[in-house]
Amino acid sequence: MTAAPERSLRIVFDCRYTRTDRHDGISRYTAGLVTELGRLHPVTMLISDHRQLALLPDLPWQLVRSPTSALEPLVALTVNRLKPDIVFSPMQTMGSWGRRYRLVLTVHDLIYYRNRTPPREFSAAIRLLWRLYHLSWTPQRLLLNRSDGVVTVSETTGELIARHRLTRRPVSVVPNAADAVTHPDGLAARTEPAAKRLIYMGSFMPYKNVDTLVRAAAALPGYELHLLSRVSDDERARLSALAPQATLVFHNGVSDDEYVALLAGATALVSASLDEGFGIPLVEAMGLGIPVVVSDIPIFREIGGDAASYVAPRDPDAVAAAVLALEQPGEWARRSGLSVLQAARFTWAGSAERLLRVLQGTRAANRRD
Repeated sequence: MTAAPERSLRIVFDCRYTRTDRHDGISRYTAGLVTELGRLHPVTMLISDHRQLALLPDLPWQLVRSPTSALEPLVALTVNRLKPDIVFSPMQTMGSWGRRYRLVLTVHDLIYYRNRTPPREFSAAIRLLWRLYHLSWTPQRLLLNRSDGVVTVSETTGELIARHRLTRRPVSVVPNAADAVTHPDGLAARTEPAAKRLIYMGSFMPYKNVDTLVRAAAALPGYELHLLSRVSDDERARLSALAPQATLVFHNGVSDDEYVALLAGATALVSASLDEGFGIPLVEAMGLGIPVVVSDIPIFREIGGDAASYVAPRDPDAVAAAVLALEQPGEWARRSGLSVLQAARFTWAGSAERLLRVLQGTRAANRRD
Protein backbone atom coordinates (compact mmCIF):
# COMPACT_ATOMS: atom_id res chain seq x y z
CA MET A 1 0.00 0.00 0.00
CA THR A 2 1.33 3.45 -0.95
CA ALA A 3 1.82 5.89 1.92
CA ALA A 4 -0.31 9.01 1.85
CA PRO A 5 1.61 12.10 0.72
CA GLU A 6 2.75 14.44 3.48
CA ARG A 7 0.49 17.46 3.74
CA SER A 8 1.96 20.84 2.83
CA LEU A 9 3.74 22.86 5.45
CA ARG A 10 1.44 25.61 6.75
CA ILE A 11 3.58 28.76 6.97
CA VAL A 12 2.65 32.02 8.63
CA PHE A 13 4.94 35.02 8.01
CA ASP A 14 4.94 37.89 10.51
CA CYS A 15 4.69 41.01 8.31
CA ARG A 16 3.79 43.42 11.10
CA TYR A 17 7.13 45.24 10.85
CA THR A 18 6.27 46.42 7.34
CA ARG A 19 6.06 50.20 7.10
CA THR A 20 2.95 51.96 5.81
CA ASP A 21 4.72 54.65 3.77
CA ARG A 22 8.09 53.43 2.46
CA HIS A 23 10.41 50.66 3.49
CA ASP A 24 13.13 50.77 6.10
CA GLY A 25 15.59 47.87 6.39
CA ILE A 26 13.40 45.36 8.25
CA SER A 27 10.33 46.33 6.26
CA ARG A 28 12.17 45.73 2.99
CA TYR A 29 13.52 42.41 4.26
CA THR A 30 9.98 41.37 5.13
CA ALA A 31 8.46 42.39 1.82
CA GLY A 32 11.28 41.01 -0.31
CA LEU A 33 11.29 37.63 1.40
CA VAL A 34 7.54 37.08 1.69
CA THR A 35 7.02 38.04 -1.97
CA GLU A 36 9.45 35.41 -3.21
CA LEU A 37 8.49 32.83 -0.58
CA GLY A 38 4.87 33.21 -1.71
CA ARG A 39 5.95 32.17 -5.21
CA LEU A 40 7.49 28.98 -3.84
CA HIS A 41 4.94 27.90 -1.23
CA PRO A 42 1.56 28.95 0.23
CA VAL A 43 2.02 31.62 2.92
CA THR A 44 -0.32 33.55 5.20
CA MET A 45 0.84 37.02 6.27
CA LEU A 46 0.25 38.60 9.68
CA ILE A 47 -0.37 42.35 9.52
CA SER A 48 -1.29 44.90 12.18
CA ASP A 49 -2.43 47.75 9.89
CA HIS A 50 -4.36 47.48 6.62
CA ARG A 51 -2.09 50.14 5.11
CA GLN A 52 0.80 47.66 5.23
CA LEU A 53 -0.83 45.75 2.39
CA ALA A 54 0.20 48.47 -0.06
CA LEU A 55 3.84 47.39 0.37
CA LEU A 56 3.18 43.64 0.53
CA PRO A 57 2.34 41.01 -2.11
CA ASP A 58 -1.16 39.78 -2.82
CA LEU A 59 -1.21 36.86 -0.40
CA PRO A 60 -3.69 35.68 2.27
CA TRP A 61 -3.41 37.74 5.44
CA GLN A 62 -4.69 37.99 9.00
CA LEU A 63 -4.99 41.16 11.07
CA VAL A 64 -3.56 40.90 14.61
CA ARG A 65 -2.36 43.36 17.23
CA SER A 66 0.71 45.55 16.73
CA PRO A 67 4.09 44.10 17.72
CA THR A 68 4.58 47.10 20.02
CA SER A 69 1.36 46.36 21.93
CA ALA A 70 1.62 45.63 25.65
CA LEU A 71 -0.23 42.38 24.86
CA GLU A 72 2.38 41.21 22.34
CA PRO A 73 3.54 38.35 24.63
CA LEU A 74 0.06 36.81 24.11
CA VAL A 75 -0.14 37.18 20.32
CA ALA A 76 0.42 33.43 19.87
CA LEU A 77 -3.05 32.79 21.30
CA THR A 78 -4.46 34.57 18.24
CA VAL A 79 -1.99 33.04 15.79
CA ASN A 80 -2.87 29.54 17.05
CA ARG A 81 -6.30 29.93 15.41
CA LEU A 82 -4.63 29.87 12.00
CA LYS A 83 -3.25 26.38 12.83
CA PRO A 84 0.20 27.04 11.39
CA ASP A 85 2.93 24.43 11.41
CA ILE A 86 5.56 27.12 11.62
CA VAL A 87 5.74 30.90 12.00
CA PHE A 88 8.61 33.02 10.75
CA SER A 89 9.24 36.46 12.21
CA PRO A 90 11.79 38.93 10.76
CA MET A 91 12.46 40.08 14.33
CA GLN A 92 13.32 38.32 17.58
CA THR A 93 10.64 39.95 19.74
CA MET A 94 7.50 38.14 18.59
CA GLY A 95 5.38 36.94 21.51
CA SER A 96 5.26 33.17 21.98
CA TRP A 97 3.39 32.43 25.21
CA GLY A 98 1.01 29.53 24.64
CA ARG A 99 2.04 28.86 21.04
CA ARG A 100 1.17 25.56 19.38
CA TYR A 101 3.48 25.86 16.38
CA ARG A 102 7.18 26.00 15.54
CA LEU A 103 8.74 29.43 15.64
CA VAL A 104 11.77 30.84 13.79
CA LEU A 105 13.05 34.28 14.84
CA THR A 106 15.50 36.68 13.19
CA VAL A 107 18.51 38.63 14.46
CA HIS A 108 19.61 41.27 11.96
CA ASP A 109 22.64 42.57 13.80
CA LEU A 110 24.20 43.22 17.19
CA ILE A 111 25.13 46.85 16.50
CA TYR A 112 23.27 48.36 19.42
CA TYR A 113 25.22 46.45 22.03
CA ARG A 114 28.20 48.56 20.97
CA ASN A 115 26.25 51.66 19.90
CA ARG A 116 23.35 52.00 22.31
CA THR A 117 21.71 55.13 20.88
CA PRO A 118 18.30 53.89 19.63
CA PRO A 119 16.70 54.99 16.34
CA ARG A 120 15.12 58.43 16.73
CA GLU A 121 11.75 57.45 15.26
CA PHE A 122 10.84 55.36 18.32
CA SER A 123 8.81 56.77 21.19
CA ALA A 124 10.54 57.77 24.43
CA ALA A 125 9.25 54.63 26.17
CA ILE A 126 10.50 52.34 23.40
CA ARG A 127 13.88 54.11 23.36
CA LEU A 128 14.23 53.55 27.12
CA LEU A 129 13.39 49.86 26.81
CA TRP A 130 15.81 49.64 23.87
CA ARG A 131 18.68 50.94 26.01
CA LEU A 132 17.83 48.65 28.92
CA TYR A 133 17.55 45.63 26.61
CA HIS A 134 21.04 46.21 25.20
CA LEU A 135 22.76 46.55 28.59
CA SER A 136 23.11 42.77 28.83
CA TRP A 137 23.14 39.72 26.56
CA THR A 138 20.63 37.97 28.84
CA PRO A 139 17.39 39.36 27.31
CA GLN A 140 18.59 38.37 23.83
CA ARG A 141 19.40 34.84 25.00
CA LEU A 142 16.00 34.47 26.64
CA LEU A 143 14.22 35.58 23.46
CA LEU A 144 16.19 33.39 21.08
CA ASN A 145 16.13 30.25 23.21
CA ARG A 146 12.32 30.23 23.29
CA SER A 147 12.29 29.70 19.50
CA ASP A 148 12.88 26.53 17.47
CA GLY A 149 15.40 28.16 15.17
CA VAL A 150 17.13 31.46 14.49
CA VAL A 151 17.80 33.21 11.20
CA THR A 152 20.33 35.97 10.64
CA VAL A 153 21.13 37.99 7.53
CA SER A 154 24.89 37.50 7.25
CA GLU A 155 27.69 35.10 8.09
CA THR A 156 29.30 37.96 10.04
CA THR A 157 26.35 38.27 12.42
CA GLY A 158 26.08 34.49 12.62
CA GLU A 159 29.67 34.33 13.85
CA LEU A 160 28.95 37.02 16.46
CA ILE A 161 25.91 35.09 17.70
CA ALA A 162 28.11 32.01 18.13
CA ARG A 163 30.93 33.98 19.77
CA HIS A 164 28.58 35.43 22.39
CA ARG A 165 26.70 32.13 22.80
CA LEU A 166 23.37 33.84 22.32
CA THR A 167 21.31 30.74 21.63
CA ARG A 168 21.21 26.97 21.86
CA ARG A 169 18.98 26.87 18.77
CA PRO A 170 20.30 26.23 15.25
CA VAL A 171 21.31 29.44 13.46
CA SER A 172 20.87 29.78 9.68
CA VAL A 173 21.85 32.59 7.31
CA VAL A 174 19.14 33.99 5.04
CA PRO A 175 20.87 36.96 3.42
CA ASN A 176 19.44 40.38 2.92
CA ALA A 177 19.17 41.57 -0.67
CA ALA A 178 18.25 44.64 -2.70
CA ASP A 179 15.20 45.25 -4.84
CA ALA A 180 16.00 44.81 -8.52
CA VAL A 181 16.80 48.14 -10.18
CA THR A 182 17.72 48.91 -13.77
CA HIS A 183 20.32 51.44 -14.79
CA PRO A 184 18.57 54.06 -16.93
CA ASP A 185 21.37 53.97 -19.52
CA GLY A 186 22.06 50.23 -19.39
CA LEU A 187 25.24 48.57 -18.15
CA ALA A 188 26.99 47.03 -21.12
CA ALA A 189 28.71 50.11 -22.56
CA ARG A 190 29.64 51.86 -19.32
CA THR A 191 33.39 52.37 -18.98
CA GLU A 192 33.53 55.54 -16.88
CA PRO A 193 31.33 57.42 -14.40
CA ALA A 194 28.90 60.06 -15.58
CA ALA A 195 29.96 62.59 -12.94
CA LYS A 196 32.38 63.22 -10.09
CA ARG A 197 29.66 62.39 -7.63
CA LEU A 198 29.97 60.37 -4.42
CA ILE A 199 26.84 58.94 -2.82
CA TYR A 200 26.22 58.30 0.85
CA MET A 201 22.97 56.50 1.72
CA GLY A 202 22.48 56.00 5.44
CA SER A 203 21.60 57.69 8.68
CA PHE A 204 23.67 60.24 10.58
CA MET A 205 23.98 58.24 13.78
CA PRO A 206 27.47 58.45 15.34
CA TYR A 207 28.55 54.93 14.41
CA LYS A 208 27.91 55.74 10.74
CA ASN A 209 31.01 57.96 10.94
CA VAL A 210 29.88 60.45 8.29
CA ASP A 211 32.53 62.90 9.52
CA THR A 212 35.25 60.88 7.77
CA LEU A 213 33.39 61.12 4.45
CA VAL A 214 33.00 64.88 4.80
CA ARG A 215 36.71 65.32 5.54
CA ALA A 216 37.55 63.07 2.57
CA ALA A 217 35.36 65.19 0.30
CA ALA A 218 37.41 68.23 1.32
CA ALA A 219 40.47 66.49 -0.16
CA LEU A 220 38.68 65.79 -3.45
CA PRO A 221 38.36 69.04 -5.43
CA GLY A 222 35.76 68.76 -8.17
CA TYR A 223 33.84 65.98 -6.41
CA GLU A 224 30.42 66.37 -4.80
CA LEU A 225 29.41 64.31 -1.78
CA HIS A 226 25.66 63.70 -1.92
CA LEU A 227 24.11 62.82 1.44
CA LEU A 228 20.69 61.40 0.66
CA SER A 229 18.95 60.65 3.96
CA ARG A 230 16.92 62.98 6.13
CA VAL A 231 19.11 65.14 8.32
CA SER A 232 18.43 67.62 11.12
CA ASP A 233 19.32 71.28 10.70
CA ASP A 234 21.84 71.02 13.53
CA GLU A 235 23.61 68.03 11.99
CA ARG A 236 23.66 69.64 8.59
CA ALA A 237 25.26 72.78 10.04
CA ARG A 238 27.80 70.72 12.01
CA LEU A 239 28.92 68.72 9.00
CA SER A 240 29.08 71.80 6.78
CA ALA A 241 31.34 73.53 9.31
CA LEU A 242 33.53 70.45 9.68
CA ALA A 243 35.17 70.93 6.27
CA PRO A 244 33.99 74.16 4.63
CA GLN A 245 35.99 73.43 1.46
CA ALA A 246 34.04 70.20 0.81
CA THR A 247 31.19 70.30 -1.69
CA LEU A 248 28.31 68.75 0.19
CA VAL A 249 24.82 68.25 -1.25
CA PHE A 250 22.17 67.49 1.37
CA HIS A 251 19.02 65.94 -0.13
CA ASN A 252 17.14 65.43 3.15
CA GLY A 253 15.44 62.34 1.74
CA VAL A 254 14.93 61.10 -1.81
CA SER A 255 12.37 59.01 -3.66
CA ASP A 256 13.32 55.61 -5.04
CA ASP A 257 13.51 57.05 -8.56
CA GLU A 258 15.70 59.94 -7.40
CA TYR A 259 17.95 57.52 -5.56
CA VAL A 260 18.51 55.36 -8.62
CA ALA A 261 19.15 58.38 -10.85
CA LEU A 262 21.72 59.85 -8.47
CA LEU A 263 23.40 56.49 -7.87
CA ALA A 264 23.49 55.53 -11.53
CA GLY A 265 25.48 58.65 -12.42
CA ALA A 266 27.94 58.43 -9.54
CA THR A 267 31.63 57.67 -9.40
CA ALA A 268 31.14 55.57 -6.26
CA LEU A 269 28.99 54.84 -3.26
CA VAL A 270 30.96 55.58 -0.09
CA SER A 271 30.59 54.53 3.54
CA ALA A 272 32.94 54.91 6.49
CA SER A 273 30.60 53.13 8.89
CA LEU A 274 32.16 51.55 11.97
CA ASP A 275 29.50 48.85 12.29
CA GLU A 276 26.73 47.40 10.11
CA GLY A 277 24.32 44.51 10.08
CA PHE A 278 24.45 44.05 6.33
CA GLY A 279 24.91 46.82 3.78
CA ILE A 280 21.98 47.00 1.36
CA PRO A 281 23.26 50.25 -0.25
CA LEU A 282 26.38 48.34 -1.31
CA VAL A 283 24.29 45.74 -3.13
CA GLU A 284 22.12 48.44 -4.69
CA ALA A 285 25.14 50.34 -5.98
CA MET A 286 27.01 47.28 -7.20
CA GLY A 287 23.89 46.04 -8.98
CA LEU A 288 23.97 49.24 -11.03
CA GLY A 289 27.65 48.77 -11.80
CA ILE A 290 28.73 51.52 -9.41
CA PRO A 291 31.97 50.84 -7.49
CA VAL A 292 31.89 51.08 -3.72
CA VAL A 293 34.50 52.55 -1.37
CA VAL A 294 33.80 51.34 2.14
CA SER A 295 35.17 50.69 5.62
CA ASP A 296 37.39 47.69 6.07
CA ILE A 297 35.02 45.92 8.48
CA PRO A 298 34.01 42.24 8.36
CA ILE A 299 30.45 42.72 7.14
CA PHE A 300 31.51 44.91 4.23
CA ARG A 301 34.17 42.34 3.30
CA GLU A 302 31.41 39.73 3.20
CA ILE A 303 29.08 41.85 1.06
CA GLY A 304 31.62 43.64 -1.15
CA GLY A 305 33.91 40.69 -1.85
CA ASP A 306 36.62 41.41 -4.41
CA ALA A 307 34.58 44.23 -5.98
CA ALA A 308 34.84 46.84 -3.22
CA SER A 309 37.69 49.14 -2.27
CA TYR A 310 38.37 48.95 1.48
CA VAL A 311 39.73 51.75 3.64
CA ALA A 312 40.50 52.41 7.30
CA PRO A 313 37.21 53.94 8.48
CA ARG A 314 38.76 56.86 10.39
CA ASP A 315 41.23 57.86 7.67
CA PRO A 316 39.80 60.53 5.32
CA ASP A 317 42.98 60.52 3.24
CA ALA A 318 42.56 56.79 2.59
CA VAL A 319 38.98 57.37 1.44
CA ALA A 320 40.11 60.16 -0.89
CA ALA A 321 42.95 58.00 -2.26
CA ALA A 322 40.57 55.12 -3.00
CA VAL A 323 38.26 57.46 -4.91
CA LEU A 324 41.15 58.93 -6.90
CA ALA A 325 42.36 55.41 -7.71
CA LEU A 326 39.15 54.95 -9.71
CA GLU A 327 40.45 57.62 -12.11
CA GLN A 328 43.29 55.34 -13.22
CA PRO A 329 42.80 54.10 -16.82
CA GLY A 330 40.43 51.14 -16.87
CA GLU A 331 40.06 50.95 -13.09
CA TRP A 332 36.52 52.29 -12.83
CA ALA A 333 35.32 49.94 -15.60
CA ARG A 334 37.05 46.99 -13.91
CA ARG A 335 35.46 47.74 -10.55
CA SER A 336 32.11 48.29 -12.23
CA GLY A 337 32.18 44.85 -13.84
CA LEU A 338 33.22 43.16 -10.61
CA SER A 339 30.43 44.99 -8.78
CA VAL A 340 27.71 43.64 -11.04
CA LEU A 341 28.97 40.09 -10.56
CA GLN A 342 29.17 40.48 -6.77
CA ALA A 343 25.68 41.99 -6.44
CA ALA A 344 24.20 39.01 -8.31
CA ARG A 345 24.97 36.87 -5.24
CA PHE A 346 22.23 38.62 -3.26
CA THR A 347 18.66 38.14 -4.50
CA TRP A 348 15.34 37.83 -2.73
CA ALA A 349 14.58 34.70 -4.76
CA GLY A 350 17.73 33.00 -3.54
CA SER A 351 17.10 34.08 0.04
CA ALA A 352 13.50 32.82 -0.08
CA GLU A 353 14.73 29.42 -1.24
CA ARG A 354 17.08 29.33 1.74
CA LEU A 355 14.31 30.36 4.11
CA LEU A 356 11.96 27.66 2.83
CA ARG A 357 14.65 25.04 3.43
CA VAL A 358 15.15 26.40 6.97
CA LEU A 359 11.41 26.22 7.73
CA GLN A 360 11.08 22.72 6.28
CA GLY A 361 14.16 21.59 8.17
CA THR A 362 12.91 23.08 11.44
CA ARG A 363 9.65 21.16 11.23
CA ALA A 364 11.47 17.94 10.32
CA ALA A 365 13.97 18.34 13.17
CA ASN A 366 11.26 18.98 15.74
CA ARG A 367 9.28 15.96 14.58
CA ARG A 368 12.31 13.79 15.39
CA ASP A 369 12.73 15.32 18.87
